[in-house]
Amino acid sequence: MFYPRRVRIYLHRNLLSRAEAGQHNFIALMHRVLERAGFDLAFLPEKTRPRLGNGLSLVHMKPPIGSHGLTFRRVYHYPFWQIERTEKRWDWEVARTPFDPDKVDIARAQRFQTAWRRRLYGGDEAPAPSDGYVYVPLQGRLVEHRSFQSMSPLHMLETTLRNDTGRWIVATLHPRETYQQTEIDAFKRLARAHPRLRLDTTGSSADHLRRCAYVVTQNSSVAFDGFLFDRPAILFAQIDFHHIAQNVIQIGAEEAFSRVLIERPDFARYVHWFWQDQSINAGRPEAEEKIAARFRCLGWPV
Repeated sequence: MFYPRRVRIYLHRNLLSRAEAGQHNFIALMHRVLERAGFDLAFLPEKTRPRLGNGLSLVHMKPPIGSHGLTFRRVYHYPFWQIERTEKRWDWEVARTPFDPDKVDIARAQRFQTAWRRRLYGGDEAPAPSDGYVYVPLQGRLVEHRSFQSMSPLHMLETTLRNDTGRWIVATLHPRETYQQTEIDAFKRLARAHPRLRLDTTGSSADHLRRCAYVVTQNSSVAFDGFLFDRPAILFAQIDFHHIAQNVIQIGAEEAFSRVLIERPDFARYVHWFWQDQSINAGRPEAEEKIAARFRCLGWPV
């Protein structure tokens, strides 16, 4: 198939200015890889992106353009990235790839996990307290059941209260979400009916991950960060890092809660596999090689 030797990259205003100045590390790496392959690159404002198109294009976190377009997205923290055919993380290739802990060197993985926990959160690891609470980092749309979820976030809280009858349930709101008053009122009604449920508006995710027994969420990245602290997770929605979590969609809520503190996955090996093996670490010397391989895997002539 003939491909015009031009790639259009559509970016939000702030990201566009950084990319044009060569100040965004991952975009600069992709730029060098594509230029070496003989492509001309054009950085364009996101608002000018067409709905359809047949050429090669890249977008950031948005749905790709046409059948040959791709999207790129940070894998929760810098400098980890991925290039995909879809912006939906639960449809990424890693979500379908089996995790085999025996293929990951344990000593290397433990060093990696410790280094990233300290880099992102500081301090030392905290053993899971036997009397720890259930930490529930909420996302948006508390009363809505979306297609990738097993139930609404509010129903998730009710399910948690019903299945864990001894622990406090400590929920937090997402700092970048805007909540409707009807959502807040619905949460308050549930909290009045269940005194073990409370909303924390001051504690940090680091504090909660050190003190909780486990995490319950739809698909918040906080659950992935919990793996840095060896904190188990129950997921109520689809996501890419589901492999070592208890998945309500797959096994049901009752089974997920019964297993969460009994099964102890290899958190360190998983974090290393997910970030270092299945993502592109833009801080590593081999980053450009992995980017080129990823483009080729997705059908681009790089």
